[in-house]
Amino acid sequence: FFAEAALEVFSEPDAASDQDLPGRVQKAFSLANKRILEHVKEKPKHEGMGCTAELMAFFDGGFVLGHMGDSRTYRFRNGELKQLTHDHSLVQNMVDQGLISSDEARTHSHRNVILRAVGIEKNLSLDLIKGKTQPGDLYLLCSDGLTDMVEDILIREVLTSDISLPQKVEGFIELAKLAGGADNVTIVLSHVLGA
Repeated sequence: FFAEAALEVFSEPDAASDQDLPGRVQKAFSLANKRILEHVKEKPKHEGMGCTAELMAFFDGGFVLGHMGDSRTYRFRNGELKQLTHDHSLVQNMVDQGLISSDEARTHSHRNVILRAVGIEKNLSLDLIKGKTQPGDLYLLCSDGLTDMVEDILIREVLTSDISLPQKVEGFIELAKLAGGADNVTIVLSHVLGA
């Protein structure tokens, strides 16, 4: 539902207008949310269906990022890996409150309890993040199937490696599988090229 909604919204005329990108990102989330809720209304046995989502739209010199759930977006710039999103999860709230450490969160029995997701409630609470890009930036959008299995230090090593983007994606998938592959793994890598 989400991918179809994003494609529909960004296929509309003038979808690439820089000023309208935040509105387009918001519209894609709202449309997907509406369609999931309608689907559940028609098929009540699918009650509780929803999804986490990352949607990044680039324009000349910057980006707009929509985030909901415990999927993540990272920026890799000049050798530094930075998480741009904040997980909407029970264990992240526990970490934020100082109740558990980040290491404890990785193995906590409630680590899959998500507090925000597309298709769960009528009103969305979406994180909308804007930023500047630089030539050479790498952006990693991924599901928790990667981040629950693979430490940030290994993610950084793969991003630093001198291999193609598709090979890096394959490397991430293999690392997640080797670590136990407990969940689906979705990965998108975007590379910002120079002028």
